[in-house]
This record gives sequence, C-alpha cells and structure tokens, in this order.
Amino acid sequence: MDTSGPIRPRLPSPVWDVADPWLAERGVELRLKRDDLIHPLVPGNKWRKLTPNLRAAVEQGHTRLLTFGGAYSNHIRAVAAAGAAHGLSTVGVIRGDELAGAPRNWSLARAEEHGMELAFVTRSAYRETLRGLSENDPGPLRGLEERWGSAYVLPEGGTNVLAAGGAADLVAELPDLGSGDVVCCAVGTGGTLAGIAAALPAGARAVGFAVLKGADGYLEGEVAELHRRGWGRAFGDWRIEHGYHGGGYGRVPVELEAFAARFEERHGVRVERRYVAKMLWGVYGLAERGELAPGSRVTAVITGPPDPEGSAGAVGAAGSAGTKGSAGTEGSAGTAGGGRPEA
Repeated sequence: MDTSGPIRPRLPSPVWDVADPWLAERGVELRLKRDDLIHPLVPGNKWRKLTPNLRAAVEQGHTRLLTFGGAYSNHIRAVAAAGAAHGLSTVGVIRGDELAGAPRNWSLARAEEHGMELAFVTRSAYRETLRGLSENDPGPLRGLEERWGSAYVLPEGGTNVLAAGGAADLVAELPDLGSGDVVCCAVGTGGTLAGIAAALPAGARAVGFAVLKGADGYLEGEVAELHRRGWGRAFGDWRIEHGYHGGGYGRVPVELEAFAARFEERHGVRVERRYVAKMLWGVYGLAERGELAPGSRVTAVITGPPDPEGSAGAVGAAGSAGTKGSAGTEGSAGTAGGGRPEA
C-alpha cells in the first residue's frame, strides 16, 4: 500500500501547536501530531501499521487478509477498507459468538460495507486461537486455512515487527527532535511505541500511556520483544505510564470524560476516548507532577479519530467496549502469551 494506490493518504500528517497557558506556566510546550487526519477510512497508526503488511501480503501473492478484533475494533474497520481498496478479500474473526445474530453496530456494519466476511467465535476459542498463533503452533493456522483458504494473517490490533517499522516512519516527519523532546502515544499492543522509540534521535525520549488495566510488565515485554525481533537490540529511551487507563480498556470515568470535554472546548480538537484522551490526560498528569522538566516539548501522537457523533454502544462514561484479557478481567491484558486487547 503506497501513495500511488487507490487510497491516498495525507502524508506527512500535520503538526499543530497547542497554546495552553496552564502548560506554559510549567514550561511545557505541547504539539499534536495529527495522524488521525491521514485518511478517513484508514487513519492514524492503522495506516502506518498496515502499509508494510499489505505490501508484504501482495508481494507474497496473497489475495485474502484475515485478522482478529472485537465489536468496535478500529483495526477491523481499517483492514476491511484497505483490503477492499486494493482488491483483497478480507475476513474478520470477531470475539463474541453472541454477536452473530445481533443487529450490527456501526463499526461492524462499516466493515461489512467494505466486503469483510465476519466470523463470530466464542471468547474462549478466540483466546486459544490467538495464543496458538503467538506461540507458533501450526494447529490454529491450519484450521483457519481449512475454513477460508490461504490468507495473510494479521494479528489482533495489527501489531507485528513490520507494523512497528511502519510506525517508526512517523519520527522522520518530526525532523527537529532533540534534547528536551518527548514523543507520547497511547499503548494498546505496543507497536506504535516500539517504532517511535526505535527511531528517535539521541536526547529525545518516548512515553507511552497504557490503556489497559493490569498491563504492568506485560506491555513492556511486548515492546522489548518487538525491538529484539525488529532491530536486534534494546532501546533505553522509552517507558510506559500505567496510571491513566481509567479503569481498563474502553472505560471512561467521569474525570477523564470531563478532561476530554475541556480539552475539546479549549483547543477545538475532538478527542477519541479509548486511547487519545487517556494519553493526553497522562501528559497533563506528568506536567502536574513535575515530571516534564521546564523546557520540555511534548509531541502527542493522535493515533485515531473519535467515534462518529451519535454512534451508540461504543463507550459510556464508565462503560466498557467489552474486551476481556486472558485472565478474564475486564480491560486486563492478562499474562504474556494471552489474548491481546481490542485495538
């Protein structure tokens, strides 16, 4: 997938300066990397992560993409749209067999509009399939191929070494990075943070904000493994904050909703709640705690757009999009090797 293809991205994505007196009093400058404006159908980090994977699928002669996600998965919608634009059939394995006979929500309906075949499976079968694929067990892949034929399999959330490499391209669009620069992003599966950290120049650092509850250590391990497999080395210029998940994936407590609403009103930017709001909440939290030194410039990566206005059922003030980790706790990443969160 490239700029000459049927989907034309807006690259480089724009960078917007944010004039915020509260941050200025603390010596912190904020700018937004508007990756949510790359393309309306394949926005943000989904574009960057899918690009190298679709290129690999075509080069390997595949005509079908197969991937995994939950009922409101951004990744599912992006794969459906990108696959259709490039003449590839798509299959989405959806967590939750109870959804099969239910009316389609806006997210799954959009995926089907782009020709994606949806297969609803039980949560236990979903976890077992992902666990087997992550452990290179040939059984799950063989079962998938028996049902749908040969396919290029994308992991849940689209994160793999190729995806992390695609995310690294973002840093080249910030050519003036140096000492005092902090690049921030939300962390669901770790691919975007891994790519950013690997590409940063000396003196700059990356901070990721986990959107999952109970992911301490798990997400750090995922990022470190991507670095090992993709770059053959470790990087010491990044860390993950775990105090701004709001109670778990898809949960938006009243204080987070209030923060996001205030940010929107003051700066005229609509804010996606599951990922972006938590990341921005964390940036302001670090500034309040004095963990961003005076003179720091924060580049906050806006990895995706908000849900359509008026869409129902996605996320409520203290609600959940319904993801469960392998430990069975809502919003938890579980343990390494278990199911990934919806992304």
